Amino acid sequence: MALPVHLCALSLAIVALAGCRQPEPPPTERPPEPQAQHTQLRDAIQQPIDKAKAVEQTVQDAAVQQRAAIDAAGG
Repeated sequence: MALPVHLCALSLAIVALAGCRQPEPPPTERPPEPQAQHTQLRDAIQQPIDKAKAVEQTVQDAAVQQRAAIDAAGG
């Protein structure tokens, strides 16, 4: 009668130890794929800056012509 009790206790110990093993670590996370190209954002920001630089040059040229006209008129 002692043998079945020891066998039962040993079986319970094995089941308990099997249930106590460490869980497997989750798979490493991969960063999401980018949805838009990096150039699209850069171009969207750069376009108004380039336009403003072109307008600035036009304004500077007009100022030079105005000064020349004033100087030519004797001012």
